[in-house]
Amino acid sequence: MLAQLHRKTLAASLTLLFATVSTATFAAGTKPAADLGAANADQKVNVTLVLKLHNQEQLEQYVQQSVTPGHPNFRRFLTTAQFADKYGATDQEIKRVQDFLRQNGLTGTLLPNRMAIRTTGTVSQFATAFQAPIHNYVPKEGGDVFHRPAKALTLPASIADTVLVASGLSNEHRLLSHRITTPDSVKQATQQFAAKAEAKVAAAPAKTASSNPTATGVPGEYTVGDAANFYNINPLYARGITGRGTTIAIVTLSDFYPSDAQAYWDGIGLTTKANRIVKVAVDGGASFDGGSGETSLDVEQSGGLAPEADILVYHAPNAGNSFTNAALQAVSDNVADTISTSWGSPEIFNFAALNVDGAKNTDTTDVGDLQIWHQILLEAAVQGQSFFAATGDSGAYDTVRGLGVGTTPGTFNAPLTVDTPASDPLMTAAGGTTTPFSYKFRTGPVQSITKEQVWGWDYIQNYFDQYVGKGVIDLFSVGGGGGVSVYWKRPFYQLFTQGIRTSAKNQTLTFNDTTGPQVLLQLPGNFHGRNLPDISLNADPETGYIVISTVDGGATSGNGGTSFVAPQLNGISALLTQSSHHRVGFWNPQVYALQNIFGYGNWTSFNDIRQGDNWFYQGKGGYEPGSGIGTLNVANFDLFLRAF
Repeated sequence: MLAQLHRKTLAASLTLLFATVSTATFAAGTKPAADLGAANADQKVNVTLVLKLHNQEQLEQYVQQSVTPGHPNFRRFLTTAQFADKYGATDQEIKRVQDFLRQNGLTGTLLPNRMAIRTTGTVSQFATAFQAPIHNYVPKEGGDVFHRPAKALTLPASIADTVLVASGLSNEHRLLSHRITTPDSVKQATQQFAAKAEAKVAAAPAKTASSNPTATGVPGEYTVGDAANFYNINPLYARGITGRGTTIAIVTLSDFYPSDAQAYWDGIGLTTKANRIVKVAVDGGASFDGGSGETSLDVEQSGGLAPEADILVYHAPNAGNSFTNAALQAVSDNVADTISTSWGSPEIFNFAALNVDGAKNTDTTDVGDLQIWHQILLEAAVQGQSFFAATGDSGAYDTVRGLGVGTTPGTFNAPLTVDTPASDPLMTAAGGTTTPFSYKFRTGPVQSITKEQVWGWDYIQNYFDQYVGKGVIDLFSVGGGGGVSVYWKRPFYQLFTQGIRTSAKNQTLTFNDTTGPQVLLQLPGNFHGRNLPDISLNADPETGYIVISTVDGGATSGNGGTSFVAPQLNGISALLTQSSHHRVGFWNPQVYALQNIFGYGNWTSFNDIRQGDNWFYQGKGGYEPGSGIGTLNVANFDLFLRAF
């Protein structure tokens, strides 16, 4: 199959895999930065004034009611105009904000949801407006120059009660794509073994009527057809359910070539709707860069599982507030029935302790994007838009992929942490598993994973340590993201779920300085927080997928990460929307209720994941923060949704 797609192997060694992102993901203050003085006064910046919602407690209740069978508001989803009227800013509040902008020589554009005003101006204008000089900085240990306010912004009293946050005055934060590939040190050892497996598949009897004709059956070279086989999607296709009449949205931070997605679908023999991809540029749009393969796979996977759905790709620069701006636009437009994103960063990077000079190292106040995301997701939920986010690929230790881990000067420790926006209780968090396969590395023996398990590459680490040699490879903590939020409280839908955990005690983010360890952040222990993931699917690159991306050199194998799971759930949600003749809405209350009531089995919606781990949380019966509820039986889930 891969040869038919003109395979060009992606050279992504383990060193490059982590080094290329490590300098771009630090929270402000995580590493010392040198102040270079005032930023260019004439530099243009995009700023979004996010406006506080009204009646938020009532809004949270409406979210729950809209997905509760029997309630008068069940599936009574709102339009954007209805949301704006009930919960958005008032005319007077908007006028005060617009007046404030005009007084500073700025003009603003109000989004239809009445939740945000976008404006563009110079560094000088915003520094004056918010009484905060904006300086350039450079990390003392090297990295790109960035700008941010040199002090906290000051909002005038006239708008302080209306504006939640003015975002976009810092371009320091850059987010990670949650896609990874099998590193060369592992890939080179398994290519011959995989080639033998592919030959066996080619010689195998013809596929049964229930199997998907676009599947390869080859671990590392799987397609959307294999995902359909794994998770019982084929019965929907047999009924003519293909996503027809639905719209998928992708929120991403890198541009891509739509022709790559079409080449993928054509290459696996999948018939799709023609001319269905529309790109929507936000804040000028994203660039073609190392993340382009992420956007390609998001479209290939979601659109491959729902081959007749329309696809909107909201792409924005990976800087400043463009990530939340893209999500705001997708939700405010309210065209998409279902949305996903495969980008994120550690939840703790939003805390005041890491961003505000002089803040105590126990200060977990949000000074980042957490509250912005929550408001966006509130609107999505009451509009019936399902939203999925990848949980990350650093297992239970979400900072490792960005900061690394070590004990020598200049390194960080690895606290138990989770990723955002997946950690928001209004987001369906997409975790990762490893599907059954056999493997062999170098001169070691053939070993097998016989049941789907929580994805964590400690199984490869242990193999190398035992059969190849200790120190040959270091894979800590690659695996499916999962754990306990230390910001968001446990949501209503997890209150009666067995297996929900509290945050671990004695967790810190510590920088190993030349003078000794420096505790930057003390995390709250025994916090009754939101657990994630919610649902998992195959994400291990060893049992991963083919991707076509021109920027990455064509067709590549050994692709994985939870960035596959989010768009796959997105495509599945489009199928369910067509099948049920209405939007599915916010998944979480529905899936947790089904799990709590019906549990697991051949006729239920979920497969229990009882093996493996993500370097901390073990697979076991019921919910666990390694794979969440478990994996989906889509056909059964569809039956339950259509029963109400």
